[in-house]
Amino acid sequence: MKTESWYSRAVIGRFIVSKPVQNVVIVVILVNAAILGLETSAAVTAAIGDALHLLDKICLAVFVVEIVLKLYAQRLRFFTDAWNVFDFLVVGVALVPGADGLAVLRALRVLRVLRLISVVPALRRVVDALVRAVPGIASIAALLTIVFYVGAVMATMLFGAGFPQYFGDLGTSLFSLFQIMTLDNWSVITREITAANPWAPAFFVPFVLVSALTVLNLFIAVIVDAMQGLDDDRVDAGKKPLHEPAREHGEVMGELRSLQEQVRRLTDALEADRR
Repeated sequence: MKTESWYSRAVIGRFIVSKPVQNVVIVVILVNAAILGLETSAAVTAAIGDALHLLDKICLAVFVVEIVLKLYAQRLRFFTDAWNVFDFLVVGVALVPGADGLAVLRALRVLRVLRLISVVPALRRVVDALVRAVPGIASIAALLTIVFYVGAVMATMLFGAGFPQYFGDLGTSLFSLFQIMTLDNWSVITREITAANPWAPAFFVPFVLVSALTVLNLFIAVIVDAMQGLDDDRVDAGKKPLHEPAREHGEVMGELRSLQEQVRRLTDALEADRR
């Protein structure tokens, strides 16, 4: 009985992660995303609201069945995979009753669309690269924070008296410099200040070069490097699987035994000719 139970769990485990089942899950996620989008339209909800709610419950039921089957097949191993935990939390939020006082939780149903990330391998690879790049991103964020703090203090001292709406205090200066860094209407701010202070470009141009054109590009470089590292790991894993040395050793030993047998036969034939 114990063997049959283990066998059934193994079969269910292979079934639930098989490609056809995962393709069905992807389709259900896309349908659920379309349903949640249609529910934001008052006209559509008034016309076919009941049908949309029914389809939404069916989609949720599919997700719950998938999670339950994975839990049955993998037991506690289910929670050792971060993507499984992510799916569990997203589906769990959707199961919380959506009473009037929990309108935010009802809105969180759209998080189910994020399950598409855990199902599609290409999207998972991008997220894995982002996670792998976190240490580098944190270092660059610290550098950007220093640049912003120094720039905000300088801008407050230099332009605070004449332009309090942009640089009146440290908080306002930080916001204005963030707007300048994103190049959002930054020329209007800098031209207005430059009209009163002709030397102002000596501050703003280096700040834009350092923050927008250098530091922000470092974020892209770190993420690209992390994705390249994942690709290299996959290539190395494909070239040198763990079972490969043992298999190659067996093939070499088989060829050596075959050569020894051929040499023995040739030696016996030569000895027979001499006699």
